[in-house]
Amino acid sequence: MIKNRTKRKHYQTIFFLTLAVSILLAFRLPGAHALSIEEERALGKKFLKEVRNNFEIVDDDFADRYINGLGQYLVRHLETKHFPFHFYIINDRNLNAFAGPGGHVFVFTGLIEIMDSVDELAAVISHEIAHVSARHISNRLEEAKKIGLATVAGILAGILLGGEGGGALVSGSMAAGIQAQLAYSREDERQADQLGARYMREAGFDPGGMIPILNKIQKTRMLDPEAVPPYLLTHPLGPERIANIEIMLKSGPEIKDRPAEATLFRSYFLHSKTILRAKYSDPKEAEAEFKRLLERNPGSPLAHMGLGLVYKRRNEFPLALKHLEAASKGEPESKTISIYLGEVYQLLGQDEKAVPHFLDALEKDRTDRRALFLLARSYQNLGQHNRAIPLFERLSSMEPVEPEVFYGLGISYGRQNRLARAHYYFGIYFKNKRNIEKALYHLNKARDLAKDQPTLRERISRALKDLSG
Repeated sequence: MIKNRTKRKHYQTIFFLTLAVSILLAFRLPGAHALSIEEERALGKKFLKEVRNNFEIVDDDFADRYINGLGQYLVRHLETKHFPFHFYIINDRNLNAFAGPGGHVFVFTGLIEIMDSVDELAAVISHEIAHVSARHISNRLEEAKKIGLATVAGILAGILLGGEGGGALVSGSMAAGIQAQLAYSREDERQADQLGARYMREAGFDPGGMIPILNKIQKTRMLDPEAVPPYLLTHPLGPERIANIEIMLKSGPEIKDRPAEATLFRSYFLHSKTILRAKYSDPKEAEAEFKRLLERNPGSPLAHMGLGLVYKRRNEFPLALKHLEAASKGEPESKTISIYLGEVYQLLGQDEKAVPHFLDALEKDRTDRRALFLLARSYQNLGQHNRAIPLFERLSSMEPVEPEVFYGLGISYGRQNRLARAHYYFGIYFKNKRNIEKALYHLNKARDLAKDQPTLRERISRALKDLSG
């Protein structure tokens, strides 16, 4: 409990710092009206950087593709898109979701944990999309410009000073005043509820999913107020709002059809939830829960997959293989389970057994980056660089490119004694890692070795020019 409270206090500090930075940026933006599209987009990039620096974003291919796939599917039904939307899962047990400026939408693992259906998740995401679409964030930040710089400076001082005195400044009336200024109005919430319900109906989801998730948050807040911290809970709750939503839903049109996309997201919701629970919640709690599920249903593929991921996380690879193999037998068409199985064999140094699982996953989805990368790495480990290089090269053309792809190319070209290309890709790797000294060393070495390779020399020159610029 002490650890959780310390973590919450840490996040409180982070939130107010991010909030204050956003406000300071808002003061510096020109114009007497709401932020322009360009201004909010620029602010969104800075906001995202703050979140990435201070929160743990979930790094799992399946979970990331699921949340972004669902979000982008819901965004399709917007009449006007001011920004390119991006969706993220934050690894935190608090019950929260929020939209940052510029179309960045965040959902906490703690909130997903208490959901029972994709309709609840779609309701939360649609509500946040509606806030962005209606430019509510821009309007709130415009109102924040009216707050005096001295107030913001006081809050920043409280954050930076820390201790009891600083904490009093952060949690005092000035901070509360800023929160009040930035809080969504009742009209904002009503409009977001209405728009969100429309997006859901058009996408083939049940907008009634908002009711159970709001009730769960409200119940949790009553039992444990700290589980829904006021500094992160961006939306007001209460019987009045829930009653208004119920009335709105009764008067709305019925969902006439279920598009194939909605059915697909519905079928994979529990997979995503299982992965998040296995990889990001307390491993002992997750293990106990999956074992309880197996007691009730010994053949459950999801329970076996969950246990397999828990044991993989704890480096108990034989147990991980046992349960992932059982999961694969229960769901032979799951590319996700195939990839996890291949990963465990790779971690055991058994790449010859890993390769068939990655190939199986790619038969189901030729574009899966994780399967491509892991297959390339296994070929590399087996010394089959002629097979690894085309896969790494293919990945290098699929944006965004992970730096490890360039490192893999450097290794494989080096093993083939193609040193100009090896040094070039090492240079690109260190350039992406912002290690300028090592990047310059490898790129200059590549240029010296590529005298008879004009196309490669041109690429090296561009990379060097980027570094000098």
